[in-house]
Amino acid sequence: MTVLLFTVLTLCVLGVLSAVVLYFVAQKFKVEEDPRIDEVEKMLPCANCGGCGFAGCRNMAEALVKRDDISDLFCPAAGAEVMKAIADYLGKAAPVKEPRVATVRCGGTCEKRPRTNAFDGAKSCAVAASLYVGETGCAYGCLGYGDCVTACRFDAIHINPETGLAEVDAEKCTACGACVTACPKGVIELRKKWPKQRAIFVSCVSKDKGAVVMKACKAGCIGCGKCAKVCEFGAITIENNLAFIDSDKCRLCRKCVNECPTGSITMIGLAPLPKEPKVAPAPKAAPAAPATPAAPATEKAEK
Repeated sequence: MTVLLFTVLTLCVLGVLSAVVLYFVAQKFKVEEDPRIDEVEKMLPCANCGGCGFAGCRNMAEALVKRDDISDLFCPAAGAEVMKAIADYLGKAAPVKEPRVATVRCGGTCEKRPRTNAFDGAKSCAVAASLYVGETGCAYGCLGYGDCVTACRFDAIHINPETGLAEVDAEKCTACGACVTACPKGVIELRKKWPKQRAIFVSCVSKDKGAVVMKACKAGCIGCGKCAKVCEFGAITIENNLAFIDSDKCRLCRKCVNECPTGSITMIGLAPLPKEPKVAPAPKAAPAAPATPAAPATEKAEK
């Protein structure tokens, strides 16, 4: 009994001594932290999506408080209004950026891009992309296994069971870029977010030549360049057999949509332009008959 009591007392004394030592060590090496960091973190969405380039919202809050110039810091999940509120709280200038939205650049539906084989492995885009080109003849299109869906923290992207393609809900998308990073085929990109969710973009990323593209997908870009010729704003470029529409230069004039022979230019939230009627060429005029030489004048009869 005495031994047990002595043991308990010894442990209690050691515990008290350890607590005292830890307290003085904590006071000696404690780091003073700006209390504004906690307030800024509360103002952020705390989604920890990584769209700002930091590991989490706490790191973003620290950078916002400690940096004098925060013009290059932006939280896409929070948006411009929240960033302005944070800047006003810190007495700094708010970063200004146009809203972006994730866009799936693939129009190869099951109807236009028929399956040629079946993948029997793990239902993961990353796994499938590392093993083979896919279930169709196109090596560039959306695989449809949903890695982007898993990566999205805002429930803004889903796989359409009818088309087999990923689709973005522009209302929920925060342009954090998680789906862009998750897509091994690179068919998702961040583009300018127009009012009323309007958009015009090329739904194809294939760099194959036109004949190869048409065999694999009826909605692919063949790089013919007709769209670039009619664009008056220099928004369309052709590189590696593929057209690309710069969303920052595009003015949604829709002329390129009518010119695309394969329908690979997708238009959302806009009415199509009426196609100009084809004017039949004027009939060629019949060649004029050669002029006949005039008959020589006859001499007057002598009287």
